[in-house]
Amino acid sequence: MATETAPAGLAAIARRGLMLVLSSPSGAGKSTIARTLLAQVPGFELSVSVTTRQRRGSEIEGVHYHFKSQREFELLRDNDDLLEWAEVHGNLYGTPRAPVEKALSEGRDMLFDIDWQGAQQLREKMRGDVVSIFILPPTMKELLGRLTRRAEDTPEIIRTRLKNARFEIEQWVDYDYVVINDELDRAFSSVRSIVEAERLRRDRRPGLFDFVSGLLGEEP
Repeated sequence: MATETAPAGLAAIARRGLMLVLSSPSGAGKSTIARTLLAQVPGFELSVSVTTRQRRGSEIEGVHYHFKSQREFELLRDNDDLLEWAEVHGNLYGTPRAPVEKALSEGRDMLFDIDWQGAQQLREKMRGDVVSIFILPPTMKELLGRLTRRAEDTPEIIRTRLKNARFEIEQWVDYDYVVINDELDRAFSSVRSIVEAERLRRDRRPGLFDFVSGLLGEEP
């Protein structure tokens, strides 16, 4: 289990890692915030999913995904070795249980850039470890503008994403925190503050028992 960096004279305090889940409708900014978090906040690792999708030429096994056959994926799923899974466009995607549990026990934090369905499954299996944040756009008009400016989708796909966004936004009530991404730096600052507070929660810091015991045993 990892320990906190402590000021001189203080004992290092062991901490259990957390599972930070970021969700949002497409275009609201969760992936940008996730990348910034990985780049600027030490101690985070991105969860690497398993998938039955064919590997693209630019993708690296174990970095972008763990690529599995249909049978291999089904065995992982049926043996409860996945914390969450879903079928997307005919391909299966899931989160392996073992590396997540290992990271948490060693005090490392895991980042999940997933939709509300995956978040729901993670909460069902790892409730005490999950910190969930839903990223909202400031307006639907701005969401449309962001999807359009990305220039990645056809007008038909953009209309579908907007339609889906209304249903996805309705899931906000199931999340621990909600951040409105009206300005990226401000939204990221809010997410970072949430992380700092959650890392200090008493129930994530089992090392406090030893620290307090030693504190009470000291002579002033």
